[in-house]
Amino acid sequence: MESTDSGVHGRYLQAVGEGGITLRELGARPVTDLNGVGDARARALAAADVNSILDLLGFYPRRYLDRTREATVAGLSVGDEGMVLVRVGTVSSRRTRNRRSLVEARVSDDTGELRLTFFNQPWRADQLKVGMQAVVFGRLDSYQGNLQMTNPVVDLVGDRTGRIVAIYPQSETAGLHSWDVDGIVAEALRRVMKVRGLSDPLPDEVRERYGLVGRSDAYRTIHRPGSLHEMGEARRRLVFDELLRIQLALVQRKVDLERTSVGIAHDVGETALLDGFRSGLGFRMTAAQDRVVGEILADLARPAPMHRLLQGDVGSGKTVVAVATMLAAVQGGHQAAVMVPTEVLAEQHHTTISVLLDSMTVSDPATLLGHRPLKVDLLTGRTSAAERRRIGSQLLAGGVDVLIGTHALIQEGVEFGSLGVVVIDEQHRFGVEQRAALRDKNRDGTAPDVLVMTATPITRTAAMTVYGDLDVSVLDEMPPGRNPIATSWHEDDADVWPVVRGEVEAGRQAYVVCPLIDESATLEVRSAEEAFASLSAGELAGLRVGLLHGRLRREDKEETMGLFRSGGLDVLVATTVIEVGVDVPNATAMVILDAARFGIAQLHQLRGRVGRGDQASRCLLVGEAPTPEAEERLRALVRTTDGFELAEVDLDLRGEGTIMGERQKGRNDLRLASLRRDREWVEAARAEALLMVGEGDGMADHPELADEVSLFLADDESDFLLKS
Repeated sequence: MESTDSGVHGRYLQAVGEGGITLRELGARPVTDLNGVGDARARALAAADVNSILDLLGFYPRRYLDRTREATVAGLSVGDEGMVLVRVGTVSSRRTRNRRSLVEARVSDDTGELRLTFFNQPWRADQLKVGMQAVVFGRLDSYQGNLQMTNPVVDLVGDRTGRIVAIYPQSETAGLHSWDVDGIVAEALRRVMKVRGLSDPLPDEVRERYGLVGRSDAYRTIHRPGSLHEMGEARRRLVFDELLRIQLALVQRKVDLERTSVGIAHDVGETALLDGFRSGLGFRMTAAQDRVVGEILADLARPAPMHRLLQGDVGSGKTVVAVATMLAAVQGGHQAAVMVPTEVLAEQHHTTISVLLDSMTVSDPATLLGHRPLKVDLLTGRTSAAERRRIGSQLLAGGVDVLIGTHALIQEGVEFGSLGVVVIDEQHRFGVEQRAALRDKNRDGTAPDVLVMTATPITRTAAMTVYGDLDVSVLDEMPPGRNPIATSWHEDDADVWPVVRGEVEAGRQAYVVCPLIDESATLEVRSAEEAFASLSAGELAGLRVGLLHGRLRREDKEETMGLFRSGGLDVLVATTVIEVGVDVPNATAMVILDAARFGIAQLHQLRGRVGRGDQASRCLLVGEAPTPEAEERLRALVRTTDGFELAEVDLDLRGEGTIMGERQKGRNDLRLASLRRDREWVEAARAEALLMVGEGDGMADHPELADEVSLFLADDESDFLLKS
């Protein structure tokens, strides 16, 4: 071990006042304050983002070896995968005939001997030392009468003893081994527990409510468990701490925003416009739509601005709910805006909403009759200068009731008379600043109510975390008469094109979707342009085939989409530009080439472009699945059209990743907690955060918890979490 000046050791743990050591105190002390951590070892730890004592205690084991139940060499059968603790006997290295490096090690335990063979890993000769202990994991084979593992996973544990051996992440390049971390963690735990132990800011009643161990016990036993049960109890507590900090940040910021923003208290008791809209629909709204509209109207009646997420699967009727929301604002003399990410979607919304609101009137004392037609306008990058001036003057005067557009809505010069409601569709496609700019459009300082919509289903626990600043409404019921889309997976396209021809012969239309626009030497996928040329001359020869992708000129895109909508094209070959907003009821077949290249959410969104009329529709996924995960994605799409079920599958397959997705540093990522495995703890943490924050001043009663939120989630980081 490296030696350091022992005179500095222990100073960071000198008791200052009463109580245990706080996490902030540990975060302020570098690992070099520990015996045995000199400059070289500190650099190795820094390469693993371990710089402070707090980082070290949060550098959790990646797995454990239960020595009371561990496998033995003699107990393994040929062909089985297993993990055994062995001692290194001999190590040799040489070059094979084809110049590959070969390292061989003889290892053993009390029951037998095993040969480890490593190809193209010459550094193993330096890593494995005679006499050291190692945990090896791999498949047992037999070669020339000897038991062998080829290229197994190796964790060096030195001479670590105990019933449960903690195995830490290692880095050969940084020279950091599991036994190094083990020894340093042991020193940190000894110092912490010897002086004061750890302060525990979680109220006793919360610990008792969920049966959680104390913080000192949690940190000690996550690193030094006496049993796997003890490790599990430690993990439960530390998982709860991680999730609680995030939920406290989200709930506090949400309450602060509501308290400091001046909203518009809409008069939702006057419902003439909304009642007329409902009666003119020609169908009954679903129970889910009625429930969500009720939740929104309750928000609109409050003086605090609404911030609500509307989740709904493709075809669940989000647009109807959005229109009802806007009408509640228009009824009171305010205006509404709809901001969408693409011109195609803006035009689609303008057409749909104009039809829904056709013939509706609003009161206007300036007119002879005392009322006028409800005015819906469209503003995009394509809007002419003259039309833009006309919209601008009418908008400021209150003559435009609903304005639909792209980011053009937030450009300088676009001013509303009184913006009451903002609807943001597919909100994840907008930046934080773009959304904030639309909220700041009112000259009198009032903040409009905001409804953000997404057709990308997200699991309940992920919504509580990723969208924790928003109240969440879910449309979990499909309108009657909506045809389910039959989905099939085809490893090659031989039997796909006859299906497309059959749909066209029946008077219907089809999409063909490709992942890339141009050929790529590195990705074996079909480009839209190559597919368009090939299909037009081959499998779909004689049909009217069009091409649509993002690099086409605006006029060409508009012409192509116009032709497809009017039936002038039979088949549209496109990239994912058609993922959102394209609504052609006569399109009943979708072929997705190289489907394994897409994620579940995107495949589900694409599939939602068909099945929008009264005809049975099909989605045909084409291509091989290169990995087991890709195969499961495709099989899930075949199995169900329920977007929320698919969201659960997606979370299980991909994991939750980093909550702070775009961030690259800091200690606020979830280290132990998993939105997949710990769903119930997300809900528990949310419930406790709501109780603690209360009306906004509740964290004054929990100063240490509030300080930990600040420690783990700096202001700019919680801003990112809040707004993303």
